[in-house]
Amino acid sequence: MSGVDFHYYEPSQGHGLKYNPLNALIAPRPIGWISSRDAEGRVNLAPYSFFNAFNYDPPIIGFSSIAWKDSVRNASETGEFVWNLVTRELGDRMNATSAPLPHGVDEFPIAGLTAVPGRVVNVPRVGESRAAMECKVIDIVQFRNTGGDKVNGWLVLGEVVAVYIDKLLIDDGVYQTAQALPIMRAGGLNDYVQVSPENVFQIMRLTGAGSKEHHGA
Repeated sequence: MSGVDFHYYEPSQGHGLKYNPLNALIAPRPIGWISSRDAEGRVNLAPYSFFNAFNYDPPIIGFSSIAWKDSVRNASETGEFVWNLVTRELGDRMNATSAPLPHGVDEFPIAGLTAVPGRVVNVPRVGESRAAMECKVIDIVQFRNTGGDKVNGWLVLGEVVAVYIDKLLIDDGVYQTAQALPIMRAGGLNDYVQVSPENVFQIMRLTGAGSKEHHGA
């Protein structure tokens, strides 16, 4: 794009800005509101903005942490976790579960949330959430840099073994994403965006020989 004055930087040399722009550039991002349980049976609930879906069959989702935090530790110990959908009305309570608390403290009562026992995993879901996925851990990967050195970051991948969806969000067999009013991280220190029906538009997929797929879409 000619004529644009780009701010250019190489991450290894620093970004030269007030705040690291990475998570603002890759935005909006769905929130991994992860509930888990440690080997001693203590429950944890925490939000992760580095979260997404990675495969259809089997269904695989994952979240990453910039440190060996409780959710990663618990997933490593018990091999299970649950993802809970964050919608606008749950935003403040989701934020309350991000507070730095001692290991073993249950965020459910602190945030005024209901812990509903899982059916396939021994981890509760958020009763107030309109959708949730129970997961079995299939891999935990520690990141490395280009030199092959391990860094303080982990990716937790789980196969979805049970799904809960509020039936009011299903219309003619199709889950209506925007009707749930989900919120997502939008960079900055406190920025979020909300998906709502009036902001949804359609771009028809190309079909026929030679057309490219929307991989994973």
